[in-house]
Amino acid sequence: MTQLPQQLAEIRDDFLAIPERERLTLLLEFSDELPEVPERFRDVEFERVIECQSPVFITTEVHDGTVRLFAKAPPEAPTTRGFASVLVQGIDGLPVSEVLGIPADFPFELGITKQVSPLRLNGMVGMLGRVQRQVREATA
Repeated sequence: MTQLPQQLAEIRDDFLAIPERERLTLLLEFSDELPEVPERFRDVEFERVIECQSPVFITTEVHDGTVRLFAKAPPEAPTTRGFASVLVQGIDGLPVSEVLGIPADFPFELGITKQVSPLRLNGMVGMLGRVQRQVREATA
Protein backbone atom coordinates (compact mmCIF):
# COMPACT_ATOMS: atom_id res chain seq x y z
CA MET A 1 0.00 0.00 0.00
CA THR A 2 1.10 3.53 -0.74
CA GLN A 3 2.18 5.98 1.92
CA LEU A 4 -0.73 8.40 2.18
CA PRO A 5 -1.32 11.52 4.24
CA GLN A 6 -2.73 10.50 7.61
CA GLN A 7 -6.26 11.79 6.92
CA LEU A 8 -6.57 9.79 3.70
CA ALA A 9 -4.88 6.72 5.19
CA GLU A 10 -7.44 6.69 8.00
CA ILE A 11 -10.31 6.89 5.51
CA ARG A 12 -8.76 4.10 3.41
CA ASP A 13 -8.27 1.99 6.53
CA ASP A 14 -11.93 2.52 7.50
CA PHE A 15 -12.98 1.09 4.13
CA LEU A 16 -10.61 -1.85 4.34
CA ALA A 17 -11.63 -2.67 7.93
CA ILE A 18 -15.17 -3.62 6.92
CA PRO A 19 -16.42 -6.48 4.73
CA GLU A 20 -16.46 -5.74 0.99
CA ARG A 21 -20.24 -5.90 0.82
CA GLU A 22 -20.48 -2.98 3.29
CA ARG A 23 -18.01 -0.66 1.56
CA LEU A 24 -20.54 0.84 -0.83
CA THR A 25 -22.72 1.70 2.17
CA LEU A 26 -19.76 3.50 3.75
CA LEU A 27 -19.18 5.44 0.52
CA LEU A 28 -22.86 6.44 0.56
CA GLU A 29 -22.48 7.59 4.17
CA PHE A 30 -19.64 9.83 3.03
CA SER A 31 -22.03 11.36 0.49
CA ASP A 32 -24.16 12.62 3.38
CA GLU A 33 -21.07 14.19 4.94
CA LEU A 34 -19.91 16.36 2.02
CA PRO A 35 -19.29 19.72 3.67
CA GLU A 36 -21.32 22.67 2.46
CA VAL A 37 -19.42 25.16 0.33
CA PRO A 38 -18.80 28.42 2.22
CA GLU A 39 -20.98 31.41 1.33
CA ARG A 40 -18.02 33.24 -0.20
CA PHE A 41 -18.04 30.65 -3.01
CA ARG A 42 -21.63 31.31 -4.01
CA ASP A 43 -20.61 33.11 -7.22
CA VAL A 44 -17.30 31.34 -7.83
CA GLU A 45 -17.19 29.10 -10.87
CA PHE A 46 -16.06 25.61 -9.92
CA GLU A 47 -14.36 23.32 -12.43
CA ARG A 48 -16.53 20.48 -13.68
CA VAL A 49 -14.95 17.03 -13.54
CA ILE A 50 -15.83 15.79 -17.02
CA GLU A 51 -14.62 12.25 -16.29
CA CYS A 52 -17.61 11.85 -13.95
CA GLN A 53 -20.96 10.76 -15.33
CA SER A 54 -22.70 12.87 -12.71
CA PRO A 55 -22.12 16.60 -12.37
CA VAL A 56 -19.42 17.22 -9.80
CA PHE A 57 -17.52 20.46 -9.43
CA ILE A 58 -14.36 21.21 -7.47
CA THR A 59 -12.17 24.15 -6.61
CA THR A 60 -9.09 24.55 -4.49
CA GLU A 61 -7.32 27.36 -2.69
CA VAL A 62 -3.73 27.39 -1.53
CA HIS A 63 -2.75 29.73 1.32
CA ASP A 64 0.64 29.61 3.01
CA GLY A 65 1.31 26.15 1.59
CA THR A 66 -1.98 24.67 2.81
CA VAL A 67 -4.64 23.33 0.46
CA ARG A 68 -8.35 24.00 0.91
CA LEU A 69 -10.65 21.83 -1.18
CA PHE A 70 -14.31 22.47 -1.91
CA ALA A 71 -16.71 20.32 -3.93
CA LYS A 72 -20.30 20.37 -5.11
CA ALA A 73 -22.17 17.24 -6.18
CA PRO A 74 -25.90 16.58 -6.25
CA PRO A 75 -27.53 14.25 -3.70
CA GLU A 76 -28.98 12.32 -6.67
CA ALA A 77 -25.43 11.12 -7.43
CA PRO A 78 -24.47 9.55 -4.10
CA THR A 79 -21.50 7.52 -5.33
CA THR A 80 -19.87 10.53 -6.96
CA ARG A 81 -20.81 12.76 -4.05
CA GLY A 82 -19.38 10.17 -1.65
CA PHE A 83 -16.01 10.16 -3.32
CA ALA A 84 -15.97 13.96 -3.50
CA SER A 85 -16.58 13.90 0.25
CA VAL A 86 -13.73 11.39 0.78
CA LEU A 87 -11.40 13.75 -1.06
CA VAL A 88 -12.58 16.88 0.74
CA GLN A 89 -12.32 15.23 4.15
CA GLY A 90 -9.00 13.60 3.31
CA ILE A 91 -7.27 16.51 1.56
CA ASP A 92 -8.62 19.75 3.02
CA GLY A 93 -5.99 21.34 5.24
CA LEU A 94 -3.02 19.31 3.98
CA PRO A 95 0.27 20.83 2.88
CA VAL A 96 0.78 21.18 -0.88
CA SER A 97 3.53 18.54 -0.94
CA GLU A 98 1.25 15.91 0.60
CA VAL A 99 -1.60 16.64 -1.81
CA LEU A 100 0.72 16.40 -4.80
CA GLY A 101 2.14 13.14 -3.44
CA ILE A 102 -1.19 11.30 -3.38
CA PRO A 103 -0.98 8.50 -5.95
CA ALA A 104 -3.37 8.74 -8.90
CA ASP A 105 -4.69 5.26 -8.14
CA PHE A 106 -5.82 6.18 -4.61
CA PRO A 107 -9.50 5.38 -5.40
CA PHE A 108 -8.50 1.76 -5.99
CA GLU A 109 -6.98 1.57 -2.51
CA LEU A 110 -10.45 1.92 -0.96
CA GLY A 111 -11.26 -1.66 -1.91
CA ILE A 112 -14.44 -0.75 -3.78
CA THR A 113 -13.57 -2.04 -7.25
CA LYS A 114 -16.25 -4.75 -6.99
CA GLN A 115 -18.93 -2.32 -5.81
CA VAL A 116 -18.24 0.61 -8.14
CA SER A 117 -18.06 0.46 -11.93
CA PRO A 118 -14.80 1.15 -13.76
CA LEU A 119 -16.42 4.27 -15.24
CA ARG A 120 -17.15 5.64 -11.76
CA LEU A 121 -13.63 4.78 -10.59
CA ASN A 122 -12.30 6.69 -13.62
CA GLY A 123 -14.38 9.66 -12.49
CA MET A 124 -12.87 9.41 -9.01
CA VAL A 125 -9.36 9.35 -10.49
CA GLY A 126 -10.36 12.40 -12.58
CA MET A 127 -11.44 14.29 -9.46
CA LEU A 128 -8.12 13.67 -7.76
CA GLY A 129 -6.24 14.63 -10.92
CA ARG A 130 -8.10 17.92 -11.16
CA VAL A 131 -7.38 18.71 -7.52
CA GLN A 132 -3.68 18.08 -8.02
CA ARG A 133 -3.58 20.12 -11.25
CA GLN A 134 -5.32 23.06 -9.58
CA VAL A 135 -2.83 22.90 -6.71
CA ARG A 136 0.14 22.79 -9.11
CA GLU A 137 -1.26 25.80 -11.00
CA ALA A 138 -1.84 27.73 -7.78
CA THR A 139 1.74 27.16 -6.65
CA ALA A 140 3.49 27.69 -10.02
